[in-house]
Amino acid sequence: MNKQQLIADLQSQGLKLIDPDIGATGRKGGAGPSDHKAITIDGTTVMVPVFNSPAATSPYGIDQTAQVLELYGEPITPISFPQQPNFYNLKTAEGVPYWKIALLHSRDVLATTVLQTCMRYSDSETACQFCAIGQSLSAGKTIARKTPAQLAEVAEAAVRLDSVKHMVMTTGTPNISDRGAAYLTECAAAIKAKVNLPIQAQCEPPDDFAWFDRMKSSGVDSLGMHLEAADPIVRSKIMPGKASVPLDYYYRAFEASVKVFGWGQVSTYLLAGLGDSLETLVEMCDRLINLGVYPFVVPFVPIMGTPLEGHPAPKADFMFSLYEQVGELLKRSNLSSTEIKAGCGKCGACSALSNFES
Repeated sequence: MNKQQLIADLQSQGLKLIDPDIGATGRKGGAGPSDHKAITIDGTTVMVPVFNSPAATSPYGIDQTAQVLELYGEPITPISFPQQPNFYNLKTAEGVPYWKIALLHSRDVLATTVLQTCMRYSDSETACQFCAIGQSLSAGKTIARKTPAQLAEVAEAAVRLDSVKHMVMTTGTPNISDRGAAYLTECAAAIKAKVNLPIQAQCEPPDDFAWFDRMKSSGVDSLGMHLEAADPIVRSKIMPGKASVPLDYYYRAFEASVKVFGWGQVSTYLLAGLGDSLETLVEMCDRLINLGVYPFVVPFVPIMGTPLEGHPAPKADFMFSLYEQVGELLKRSNLSSTEIKAGCGKCGACSALSNFES
């Protein structure tokens, strides 16, 4: 099994840990990546499910003494965990721990959900069935609203103390007009006034595409607008509220935002395994790439406590074939994760896609 195959298989099947507290703290619940832990294999850091149901029965485990990854009890490769960052030890003047404001993802990415609530989440008729945005809030692991000043303070410390390289700001959808773009703009401006850190902002397409210029002017370097699923029937079933925003509107938003942020600086999540066929996902990626949008395809991870906690993760061979085909499309398009200024696609830890780009 080569490195590409190993990462694809590990992210599909998860990792069974006897002691889940080993290494840096993992993520339970929240906006994502959730039920994961960052693990480094042969110099590549990936996010691997450790807290969900597939991980509990995974054939992958760890010899924690030797720090070796095992498959069915047999050692296959050395493994390591990023250590807890130094900025986690700090608090604001009001006593809020920095780790409740933003978290370290992978090994050098600062990530935050600026608004930990969503207009769709509390209603089963509109909620995305895979989403756990409210779990970390109800567990007291975060705060509902991170102020621009708090985010700037934590970002400065994360750069100074832990050499963080870029930042991801996502949000629950607060309204049907700007859909969070206004608050993300305010937060980005405060952060950039404090520290020169590349930022990706993530939200649904706003009602007025003028928000793209405003976000860019505020200091947002790249933009994420996430489809999650490609087939309209799958979208309506899995995320009925979000599916009320039609695909045609997303395409118009992608085209408008690429004109502002640049070719390859706009991306979208596609969660493979929700019901889309391989052909549908590849066709969608081809269309997005032709618009200059980076399709960040990741294996769906069922999160405990959500309606889809028992939904199966996609098989590794399905993901491998998807990665191969999308990787070929990326090679022909002059799109690459290495050229993205900030964000999930640049980090790449939740997917094996970047390993198929060259």
